[in-house]
Amino acid sequence: MSDDLYRDIILDHYRNPRNRGTLDPADYSYEDVNPLCGDEIRIDVRVKDDKIDESAFSGRGCAISQASASILMEMTDGKSLDDVKAITKEDLLEELMVPISPARLKCALLSLKVLKAGIYGVGHEDED
Repeated sequence: MSDDLYRDIILDHYRNPRNRGTLDPADYSYEDVNPLCGDEIRIDVRVKDDKIDESAFSGRGCAISQASASILMEMTDGKSLDDVKAITKEDLLEELMVPISPARLKCALLSLKVLKAGIYGVGHEDED
């Protein structure tokens, strides 16, 4: 594929994001901001039988951060929590299919940081 086609994929996810919204209630929720550029991402996840049953993201930011969140939501659909925990930054960058400059790397990886913080319990409220 050409670089133009890869850029078109990013723009399509930015203009027509998949799984955009919020889930209430959610089993896991977390949000964070990239202080360097102001990108914001919130991810909500519902789990059924130890698999991602439903996920959604919300926020605002550049095309890379928003497209990355949309792509990540597609990557996690139906996956077990262990499989999601095993997703690496390289896996997400490979799915983006465009070279990401060092300055934009935090934009591209913000959604993965937020998702993992949520499912590792940083954003999980136990029902005690």
